Amino acid sequence: MTGPIFNNKIPKGVTHMLNKKSIDDINVKGKRVLVRCDFNVPMQDGKITDEVRLVEALPTIKKLLKDGGKIILCSHLGKPKGEPKPELSLAPVAVRLAVLLGQEVKFAKDDNVVGENAKAAVAAMKDGEIVLLENTRYRVEETKNVDSFSEELASLCDIFVDDAFGTAHRAHCSNVGITKYVDTAVVGYLMEKEIEFLGNAVDHPKRPFVAILGGSKVSSKISVIDNLLDKVDTLIIGGGMSYTFMKALGEEVGLSLLEADYCEYALQMMEKAKQKGVTLLIPIDTVVSKTFSNDGEFKTVGRGEIEPDWEGLDIGEKTRELYTNAIKGAKTVVWNGPMGVFEFSNFAGGTIAVAKALSELDATTIIGGGDSAAAVNIFGYGDKMTHISTGGGASLEFLEGKELPGIAAANDK
Repeated sequence: MTGPIFNNKIPKGVTHMLNKKSIDDINVKGKRVLVRCDFNVPMQDGKITDEVRLVEALPTIKKLLKDGGKIILCSHLGKPKGEPKPELSLAPVAVRLAVLLGQEVKFAKDDNVVGENAKAAVAAMKDGEIVLLENTRYRVEETKNVDSFSEELASLCDIFVDDAFGTAHRAHCSNVGITKYVDTAVVGYLMEKEIEFLGNAVDHPKRPFVAILGGSKVSSKISVIDNLLDKVDTLIIGGGMSYTFMKALGEEVGLSLLEADYCEYALQMMEKAKQKGVTLLIPIDTVVSKTFSNDGEFKTVGRGEIEPDWEGLDIGEKTRELYTNAIKGAKTVVWNGPMGVFEFSNFAGGTIAVAKALSELDATTIIGGGDSAAAVNIFGYGDKMTHISTGGGASLEFLEGKELPGIAAANDK
């Protein structure tokens, strides 16, 4: 890692996460390798509607196949809460993965995940073959990180590879518990890429460093704001969370999303920004509507001019210009959370403007998963970004400077 270290201080957890063994550090020839992937893909009528997470998993799987390992894949899908629900089976994933990889992916259909089918399939494996286990959350023990299920998963393999950044912030059997029962636990290429980009962005940024935070709630991003104010040159606030900042300044927000309990916190953050010399921007105009829909009457109003029966659903044109200018010249940008209700075309303008501005930068641009990742892809800017995180919640916790259990559990170099 190169580049300036802000205040010569890196959060202990993040430093630790940057020093993990990867699949390049091990020999898997003839070994049974259990890979925890993130195949939590959207499904409709048994069909996968977005296969980005499958595609992201391919480099790690192909590398392990090439090196002669026996590859056992596992993942969760949705929230079956410990019950085998047919609509949340990973069977369709096995079918699609086989097409993407150009070889058979044997699906071990066991409602208890590590059952007779899984054991028999693994026992019969030859080097370079693939087996996919059933949804790990069919077992109630999974999310409780119960040792007995962790031990069952470990019994199938010689080596464990965690490549599921989307669940790295959770301590479950299939990403943390299992490491107690295997000698070799490393990270895959996707996990390595996430650690590298997010770690570098937060702790070794090229400057100016701009962070853009949107989405609905201040409460979900308290620690992120606090942590980033110690690191960034500019912090841009948009989306539903911006109305709490406006209200804190005594401005009218009408029916806009508001967390009144966090107004004092918003004032503290604005004061901290001032003390740190960080430019903190909130909207100077807002697109408002009388109904939460794409069809209602809407208009743009200035700061403090939102009437009682109107609600803010997007940043206005003057704010878009302000934010676009603030982004220009940045060398590192982290963006988490849309600027408005981008699912409605009349209120997508702010999010599109920010995405466009990022796409035109000569900079490292990192999209922190979740809605912002969906937005840049929907509006056609995804391929212009340096890195789009596959984990919304995990990337947020990374930006808070927290140690993620799923990464911490892997072997150190």
